[in-house]
Amino acid sequence: MIFVLGIDAATWTVVSPNMDKLPTFQRLCEIGKCGTITLKEKPVSPSIWCGMFCGKTFDEHGHDSFASGDSIVKREDIKVDFIWDILRREGKNIKALNVPFIVPPYSFGVDFKPVGFGLPTNEKEWQEELDRVTEKTKELMREEPDVLISVYSLLDRVQHFHWGEDCVLEWYKKVDDRMGELLLSSGFLEDKRNRLIVISDHGFCSFGEARIQTLPMKTEWGELKGDHHEDALLITVNIDYPIEKPQDVFFAIRREFAG
Repeated sequence: MIFVLGIDAATWTVVSPNMDKLPTFQRLCEIGKCGTITLKEKPVSPSIWCGMFCGKTFDEHGHDSFASGDSIVKREDIKVDFIWDILRREGKNIKALNVPFIVPPYSFGVDFKPVGFGLPTNEKEWQEELDRVTEKTKELMREEPDVLISVYSLLDRVQHFHWGEDCVLEWYKKVDDRMGELLLSSGFLEDKRNRLIVISDHGFCSFGEARIQTLPMKTEWGELKGDHHEDALLITVNIDYPIEKPQDVFFAIRREFAG
């Protein structure tokens, strides 16, 4: 199985100095390869997640916003084939869960209703998303698809509103714990045939330090303390294809089924 575990907004800025408190991240870095993807495109989630799973740049796929005018952008508005469309046509079993290139986040071959329309805004909803995505991912792993893509989105919201606060690390620890259930306790990585990509769509920094401001400081949910940074997190296990930009995830998966 190829398992792509997306963690929206995960950043080495938090992970690296806290490895002793994040045992799953620590173990993955011991057994795999850790790196940084420095985005050349604007670090906005719709465009980056879209490009990651269709293999195209923004200039090619043209999608960089959850809304167009007064309308929410839907999957059918994005005129590209994603990796799940291509592999399904080729007879492969591929599942995608909670991929936030649109709102609500997109799932393929999976019955799943995202928490808070995919925009969880408080601690209760963040915990609910973490729990529900984890449990659904476990269920899908038991089905042993050829490819499984699953994304946690909560850290993006946590960091926008609480960057620089102690609670940010606490939420990373919660995510780390559930990652451990998926990747270590399950025995997934004991099978050397399994391949893993853990990736974020961008990093994070203080609001005023962002190279490109992605949101206004004042929102209907409160004032933002953090914003997107162009350095995204990457960890791979048993992946030979060089991943240097988000689109390379598409090509890494595609390569496994070429020919």
